[in-house]
Amino acid sequence: MDSLLLKNCLVIESKGKTEKKDIIIQSGKISCISNNIFPDSCNHLMDMEEHYVLPGFIDCHTHLGIIEEGTGKIGVDNNETSNSVTPHLRGIDAINPLDIAFQDAVKSGITSVMTGPGSNNAVGGLSLAIKTAGNIIDNMILKNPIGLKIALGENPISTYGKDSKCPVTRMGTAALIRELFMRTEDYMTLKDRGKIDYRDIRLESVIPVLKGIIPLRAHAHRADDIISAIRIADEFNISKLVIEHGTEADLVKEYLKERKIPVAFGPMLTPRIKMELKSRNYRTALNLVEAGVKVALITDHPYNSIDQLRTIAALTIAEGLKQTEAISLLTYHPAEIIGCSDKVGEITPGYDADLVVFSGEPFNLNSKVLHTFINGNLEYSNK
Repeated sequence: MDSLLLKNCLVIESKGKTEKKDIIIQSGKISCISNNIFPDSCNHLMDMEEHYVLPGFIDCHTHLGIIEEGTGKIGVDNNETSNSVTPHLRGIDAINPLDIAFQDAVKSGITSVMTGPGSNNAVGGLSLAIKTAGNIIDNMILKNPIGLKIALGENPISTYGKDSKCPVTRMGTAALIRELFMRTEDYMTLKDRGKIDYRDIRLESVIPVLKGIIPLRAHAHRADDIISAIRIADEFNISKLVIEHGTEADLVKEYLKERKIPVAFGPMLTPRIKMELKSRNYRTALNLVEAGVKVALITDHPYNSIDQLRTIAALTIAEGLKQTEAISLLTYHPAEIIGCSDKVGEITPGYDADLVVFSGEPFNLNSKVLHTFINGNLEYSNK
């Protein structure tokens, strides 16, 4: 069996201690991590020369490949604005894996992302998790679907309200979401009783959320919108909820911790171009971490470019976040949020061999990415 030995890797342990390790990759997986593995145990060898080796970074909220770069409006497929309630849309049907942003992701050490519909609709559709290397999207899937998108706040209102279409208010947005969930509950009851001889693609798409199979992913910047998302989830006994963006999440951080609701936080580098962003603060992620809330940092690509993920982490470290915490916010935590923490996010035997190698301290922006491995394949090398 073909195998690759990575010698002399500097690996940062959970308590911050750096240790020199050797890593064996077989069949796209990490098969062993240990000290002083003999080279003759593997077919191929690469000396990492005591450079830092981290799990591949994960961005758990993007529109990668759905809003294409350099194509203009014809490549913008994130919002189906013909109707504000579109649970049946599937992000996979809009992704162009040849979007140049995928190359940026790989060059930046980002090996997995969540990508999916945008936030102009009250209910936007289904997102998925993919690897960032490949040219056939069906072969790049990590998990599909990984959540149903709803959006609270300005975006649905500004999209439809200007034409006096529902939603015109936050109440209207919440009512549309409730209506969909109620109809799905009724549909499920009739289906269970054998009284339905047809399939409704819209309602079928919601069933996995109500059954707790996939999470409800709520676009919510303001604190009141975050609480509305939690309220709606409670009304329908939805057991899995992710808050996306969470600009004001630290204002309700104790409640989020109590409810064990994670936050995919960001984007951080945008100007305050709308009212919901007026409280944007580089310290918010640190406040959430210190409160015990599970946090992942996101770019919301292309609203922050995918290659800015490490910069976002560096800014949070400048506010006081520990390096080991920053690594978790880009690896294990987003892996948990996308429901793939048994496959990615750690350098552990049995996990996918998704690794990024840095020339120096990983969050020193003078350090460059030397190598990116995805599924054990060397997808990028800058050495």
